[in-house]
Amino acid sequence: MVAADDRVRQRLRGVAVGLLTPFDEDREIEYWKIEENAQAHYDAGIRTFLAAANISEYHSLSQRERIEVVKRSIDAVPSDACVLGGVGGSLDDAGELIEGYDRAGVDAMMVMPPDHTYVHERGLIEYYRKLDAMSEAPLAPYVRSFDPSVEFLAELTRIDGVVGIKYALKQPVTLAEGIEAGADDVVWVDGLAEPYAVSYWAEGVEGFSAGVSNFRPEIGLELFDALSAENWERARKLRNACLPYQRFREKTGSENTIPGAVSVPVVKKGLDLAGLHGGTVRPPIRPLAPEQERAVEEIYQQLDADIERLIE
Repeated sequence: MVAADDRVRQRLRGVAVGLLTPFDEDREIEYWKIEENAQAHYDAGIRTFLAAANISEYHSLSQRERIEVVKRSIDAVPSDACVLGGVGGSLDDAGELIEGYDRAGVDAMMVMPPDHTYVHERGLIEYYRKLDAMSEAPLAPYVRSFDPSVEFLAELTRIDGVVGIKYALKQPVTLAEGIEAGADDVVWVDGLAEPYAVSYWAEGVEGFSAGVSNFRPEIGLELFDALSAENWERARKLRNACLPYQRFREKTGSENTIPGAVSVPVVKKGLDLAGLHGGTVRPPIRPLAPEQERAVEEIYQQLDADIERLIE
């Protein structure tokens, strides 16, 4: 029988799809749509799911909603799937989520990037250790939005419960040094989705989070297979097919100068176009303007053609 930690490690060596949160016109969660999206992704071959994640609009959900999202996600897929639940905030809030996720039967806790204005590496390590002590479920810290030292990354891998690290920084050298200095039994996951999967694979990552694969999982699964087989030419072609859509996600949108503001609604539009459930967003995220929706539709049509050409 495979130990729980080893099972999570196995699943992190794959494509991790984020389950976005569908809202109705009153911005209330339509949980049944999360379940249907998860089931469709499972049927397509996805086995690793990120619930109440960053792309799930984690920061716009209440504690009760986060726990219910994770519970519904777990209930929606067979037991061989792996569901990670997003955990963050103060120790008390994180502890409340961990307790709720444990009751729901979550496979692992994905510790969200620190949202404090001022962050101390030693304080973060202590924070992760305290979270580790709250549950027997393993941890997968999400490294983003701060500039860690190699020593910090190496120490993070040596916390008992840490089985994986989702690395979402555009710093390949730090990634390479962190992998080299860290524990051998930790799985590193490219948290910047398909655009960085090829180059970060060469540095030692063994899985990646979904971008385009959140609504077209077949391209992520094909990319993972190509990387695993070291078929670099095919991997680059599959990666390149994802780039226009992923680049659009980095745009500011209208009446705004902050990059990436359209990221979530662009993925939700992709879900809608793929026949899944996307829907609207909650503040402070804004829906796409009509001209942006038309632009996404055109990019999706090209993506669809590329997938048909590349995947038989």
